[in-house]
Formats: sequence, C-alpha cells, structure tokens
Amino acid sequence: MLRAIISDIHGNLEALEAVLADIDRREISEIYCLGDIIGYGPNPRECIDLVRKRCKKSLLGNHDQAALFDPEGFNAGAERAIFWTRRMLETGDANKNQDRWDFLGELPRMIREDKLLFVHGSARNPLNEYVFPEDIYNQRKMERIFGLVDQYCFQGHTHIPGVFTESMNFLAPDEIDYVYPFGEEKFLVNVGSVGQPRDADSRSSYVIIDDEKVTFCRVEYDFNTTAEKIYDIPDLDNFLGDRLRDGR
Repeated sequence: MLRAIISDIHGNLEALEAVLADIDRREISEIYCLGDIIGYGPNPRECIDLVRKRCKKSLLGNHDQAALFDPEGFNAGAERAIFWTRRMLETGDANKNQDRWDFLGELPRMIREDKLLFVHGSARNPLNEYVFPEDIYNQRKMERIFGLVDQYCFQGHTHIPGVFTESMNFLAPDEIDYVYPFGEEKFLVNVGSVGQPRDADSRSSYVIIDDEKVTFCRVEYDFNTTAEKIYDIPDLDNFLGDRLRDGR
C-alpha cells in the first residue's frame, strides 16, 4: 500500500496543488498531513479546504495551534502572519470559516499505527521541538527522542528533509538516492516542507512510504506567483516571499 506524507504547507496554495497533482499522477489515494497547514502563506482558507478534502489524516502543527490560541515564542514576522491568517479565517463566509476552525480544533498531536509514529515536531514534543541535522551530535537529546519511538517516526517542523538513524547519522535525501529502506534499526524521517522548503532547494518536498521503503519526492511549483501574493499583503513580510525562491 502506498501512502504520501506531507507537512508544513504554510498557506502556499500553488505548492500544495503541485504536490497533490504529483501524488495523483502516482495514483496514491492515501495522504497524511503532519501539520502547519497555515501560517506565513497567502492562502490559508484554500489550503485548509484542500487538506480537509484530500488528506485521510492530519495533525496539528504549531502554526495551526497559534492561529487557534496565541503565537507564543514566534518572531515578529511569524506573529504578524498568524494574526493576519486569523483575520482571514474570521472574515468572509461564516459557515465555511466555522468548519475550518472546527477542523483545526479537532486535529490530534500525534498518530500511532503499529510501528509507525506521526508527529509534527518530535516524539518528545509533538508540536514544538525541532530536530535538526546537527542534533546527531547531541546524543542525550536524540537518545531521549528515540526512546519514545517504537520503530519509525515521521515528522516535519524544520522544513529540512532527511533520515535520522539511531546510530546517530543524518542522511540527506540526495545522499541515499532519495530512497531509504525499512529495517530493524529505528529511524526518524523528516518529510520536508510542501510550502516553504529550507534545504536550499526551492522545490516542494514530501515522502511516499510502502511496505519496504521511504521515497523522498521533490516537486517544482510556481513560487513566483506565491511570492507576488505575499508582497501584495502588507501584514506578510516580503522575506516570506523572498525565501521561497532560494529554499531557505
């Protein structure tokens, strides 16, 4: 059975549509979303609607939670983007907006299925903990996270795709030919970001899993259109558009 796992859409409709088209081309019908549907990007309503329609299961991300409650710990630009996003979800069609709020409010923080764990941040802190490639040198942190993982964990949040092994290695997708097999060793997979990649590659990132392996996928999309939308919204910093071109 094939399953696509996406994360960190961040209100980027052009990226989400391109990724969904790629998933359809591969004839994959089951999609999981690991959170951060909104925040930063110019199309929060449309992205929520598409995720509700297309994803079998979805998780709560820290930006989704910030829109529901308060953006604690966010930098000034991210905070302004969340307040703008909240206004977009409070204006327009009241019934549709209520459905969107209800959807966000019911999202779980983690999903466990047999040997698979799905979170937004980490197994230790599903919403807010970042696990960066350099954390392989923080043995105590990684041991504690791996101690909470039965076998395999899929996560997002950092927008940097790759595989963390229990033997303290980080493997970028291009180092493994974009494929990593399921085996006896525990691993964590960061699926990367659909709407705001940060690994110096402007293409959207997501993964496909089957019974044997994880496959990393990159998809080109019209980031110039998304960036121009951001530039036209005063409450969204221009940097949020600039970074889409460089994948940073």
